[in-house]
Amino acid sequence: MKIHLDLDCYFVSAERTRDPRLKGKPVVVAKGSDKRIFANYKKDGVILGDTGAFNSVLEFKNNLDRTWRDEFVDEDGAVRGIVIAKSYETKPYGIKTGTPLKDALVMCPGLIVLPSDHLFYQELSQRLKSFLELKIPLLEQYSIDEFFGDLDGWIRDDDTLEFITYLRDEIMDRFDLPITIGASKSKWIAKLITDKTKPFGVKVVREGDIDDFVDSIGIDEFPGIGRAVSKKLKSYYINTLGELKKRPSLLNSYGKMGQDLYKRICGIDNEPIIAHSDRRAINISRNFKAVLNRNEIQRRVVILARYLSHTIMKLGLNPTTFYCKIRYEHGLKNSQSITQDRLFNERFMIDLALQILDKLDTHKSYKIHYIGFSVSNFTNNSNQKTFSLLDYQEDKKQSILSAGLLKIRDKYGVDVIRYGRESIC
Repeated sequence: MKIHLDLDCYFVSAERTRDPRLKGKPVVVAKGSDKRIFANYKKDGVILGDTGAFNSVLEFKNNLDRTWRDEFVDEDGAVRGIVIAKSYETKPYGIKTGTPLKDALVMCPGLIVLPSDHLFYQELSQRLKSFLELKIPLLEQYSIDEFFGDLDGWIRDDDTLEFITYLRDEIMDRFDLPITIGASKSKWIAKLITDKTKPFGVKVVREGDIDDFVDSIGIDEFPGIGRAVSKKLKSYYINTLGELKKRPSLLNSYGKMGQDLYKRICGIDNEPIIAHSDRRAINISRNFKAVLNRNEIQRRVVILARYLSHTIMKLGLNPTTFYCKIRYEHGLKNSQSITQDRLFNERFMIDLALQILDKLDTHKSYKIHYIGFSVSNFTNNSNQKTFSLLDYQEDKKQSILSAGLLKIRDKYGVDVIRYGRESIC
């Protein structure tokens, strides 16, 4: 059997582990513009390493003395930020993930608001992962609050329900974290089970019972069916997974991706649990209050590029594909991807980031409120590159300098050495 473990309203549950007074009350965790990364004061950044498929690598230590008003109320009194996690007690009020915080406060007058503390959530998740590795022979961290496990050869199928029930209760006893666990022969059916069994549930769906379990579930509820696919399927009057299973040709038109998705829905995908996989990309991005001053935008680009470079160097990677995206007010956006076969170093990263920004910024009279960078296509034994000979010697010198900066920043903090362009004018 394969199992899927999904922590219930994780960010709120994590906050309740350090403040039990929050239990049973309507609580949201909110996130707004990150004012710390662009500030002039020294920040405490932590590189977390292997944190799962969708997790950040770099996080900052929070100032726990700050209230939600310090974090989300501007000088003009406007409430910024959105809800990124909510307790089950907020459900009657209609609060959802993505609800603007100002609206959530009106919808639920007694709402308790907490600023997000992603470093704490990541560290707690990693402690749970270390515990689960002692209990499950093959474990895959799928996200900060989700894990897959393979029990084949470890727990008899007939004993699966007893095992996952005991595991759920033990996690609650040790970590004070409610969790839901689903089990089936297919990892994606197991994930669907947890979605339908929350909160604090356990359920096993055996191979012969998959059709009965799946058929009445809406297509939007299956992991992997996005908006575009869902819209097309509904145009053919396909609304449930059972209806979709009867018409595999609708997914075959999507090629291998569609064929794999059909197998997942039927519970015959036989996809393995992957304990470790090479990182495919690293990214850093920030939303902020819209800015018109291009010198300030360039300053922020330098800061983001420096932090991203530090993460890349810390993990010992050499990316060759670089992607940048900016968003303007009024919904406009621009993006570009570029490939450079260069020996990676911090100076190269910052210069390239500024060059890409200059090409992307085609509406200089518009304010920018989002900047994001990602790097991918890392060189390794199976993806070897021939670096540019024209730049190699200079890149090698800069790479040695970057390695020296890494040692100093590791010892004294990521912000101990900064660039003059990072100062606020």
